Amino acid sequence: MAGMTTKELLEKLYHEDYEKLKGKKLRMTRVRVPGKEVCLAHVINPSQSCIYQNLGLHIGVHEGEDHTGEAIGMIRFTPWEAVVVAADVAVKSANVEIGFMDRFSGSLILTGGLTEVQTAVEEVVRFFKEVLKFKTCAIHRS
Repeated sequence: MAGMTTKELLEKLYHEDYEKLKGKKLRMTRVRVPGKEVCLAHVINPSQSCIYQNLGLHIGVHEGEDHTGEAIGMIRFTPWEAVVVAADVAVKSANVEIGFMDRFSGSLILTGGLTEVQTAVEEVVRFFKEVLKFKTCAIHRS
């Protein structure tokens, strides 16, 4: 499908009102309406502390703790509030910690052993697909 010109877009949006609007200043606002989707599911098994530091995962740990080498699971949702349910499912399905959770962006980061993080991410994606009927993506691992 070829791209549309601005004129073609306005004609399509405003139909018969387009002639009355010609020459006037218009303000267009794009609104994103999130669907029910798990749009990212990725498991990383890093070994360098710079990854934890750049993600801010080293902040708030107890003195003497070192999470370097632990796996990281990243999952992203729409609608964004679904992250609260996902965090609950994750911590109940495996021995993982919540490294970061943001209900305003739908981002969840889990940390822990590789097997535990993999299990938690798989269970979250399964729950959202089978129980909540979300569209889900494949789980990737690096």
